[in-house]
Amino acid sequence: MSMKLNPLDAAWLAVESRDTPMHVGSLLVFSKPAGAGADYLQQLMAWLRGSRDFAPPWNLKLRPGAFKRFLPVWESEPDVDLEYHLRHSALPAPGGERELGMLVSRLHSHPLDFSRPLWECNLIEGLAGDRFALYTKMHHSLVDGIGGIRMLQRAMAHDPELSDRPPPWSAHVLTDDDSAAREPSAGGALRHLLRAARGQAASMPEMLRALRHLYADAERAGLTAPFAAPRSVLNARITGQRRFATQQYDMARIKALARVGEASFNDVVLWLCATGLRRLLKELQVLPKRSLTVGIPVNVRPAGQIAVGNAITFILADLATATADPRRRLERIKTSTAGAKANLRSLPKAALTGYTVLVMAPFILELLTGLGGRTRPIFNITISNVPGSPEPLYLRGARLEAMYPLSLVAHGQALNITCLSYAGTLNFGFTACRDCLPHMQRLAVYCGEALDELEAVLGARRVRAAKARSRGRSKPTQPR
Repeated sequence: MSMKLNPLDAAWLAVESRDTPMHVGSLLVFSKPAGAGADYLQQLMAWLRGSRDFAPPWNLKLRPGAFKRFLPVWESEPDVDLEYHLRHSALPAPGGERELGMLVSRLHSHPLDFSRPLWECNLIEGLAGDRFALYTKMHHSLVDGIGGIRMLQRAMAHDPELSDRPPPWSAHVLTDDDSAAREPSAGGALRHLLRAARGQAASMPEMLRALRHLYADAERAGLTAPFAAPRSVLNARITGQRRFATQQYDMARIKALARVGEASFNDVVLWLCATGLRRLLKELQVLPKRSLTVGIPVNVRPAGQIAVGNAITFILADLATATADPRRRLERIKTSTAGAKANLRSLPKAALTGYTVLVMAPFILELLTGLGGRTRPIFNITISNVPGSPEPLYLRGARLEAMYPLSLVAHGQALNITCLSYAGTLNFGFTACRDCLPHMQRLAVYCGEALDELEAVLGARRVRAAKARSRGRSKPTQPR
């Protein structure tokens, strides 16, 4: 099978470099099943290695397309070297959060081998509390956050007694109803491009109107425009080494705050990140006088669909980090995201790909030309929220306790914050350039303390009452 890449997927390949590897990942922490024997992890590894039925995207590797690097093509690899892609690691004693975070930071720093399918998986043993972890990474040109999480979840079950699921790379998940996208011939590719062009042309008026609002009429329309971001330490040139930190929150607390503050769940998440960043940058005496802006990926993949490639668009919003008053900061965030969502909703579905490419074009061009981190940033930071399973999941009887996303950073974008909901918790992954932001653990702690601050600002009694109406139990934060 051959399959060509869409422009956004191809862009992640075009900007790949030693300092900016374009892969995304996940860290899954499990507790062993009750009564598990000493050989449980060896049996688990044998199960993972036992399946040789590889499905897309796990068996796809690159070959040059008709237009070389600009339109590369995926082709099926008939003989995937599982011993290379699947590794077994062990933590040094005491096997705590610090040791796990240091190992994952190093693993996430290493680029993928482009002569092979673009993924790796590490089974990590030695985690304190009779736990183990699974770290997986895959190139962003193959999968976005939503698709990656759905693929991993297919290997797990809601019942701890069920163990008939195949490993994630053996679940056939490719769902692409556009058969022309698979045609390897130049004629097939041309027909596909012509159909896409006709669809974009029909929606051109709406797309141009949305872009005009975003660029020319941003202030009047209440939108955050590209390049309205101030210069900051978050937008420097980066190196290839990464630093990773986590936090885990009770979703009921955040839902209660959203209800009391008459905000969306995502608005509260943005407020927590903005407040933690404001505190850290002010402490380091590098807080910009103008507010930081944020790029927010928005999922446009149909519910339940799992496919190769990306199905996201972007909106921009104001983080109000220059606003000292916490209530006003929340109101500014609410107003900014509401305007951005309204502008996006004005677009028909057919226009979303073209709109996304045009909005992200300056970012991609900065990376391709080497200007990233040398000019004013398009936005200061990416913050995204990925939905996971609302119910507990089990892998061969082991309970999934936490699910942390790892993302990519680039020149001019030294920090990424991605959160993922799972079984009543919200799991934050902070991915950063090690040399640009050496205080990642402090940022994670400050975002956790911001949750307490917002409860105090909105009124503890009201928040407790709202929380009582929400499901979930509190869990301690877990900084790394």
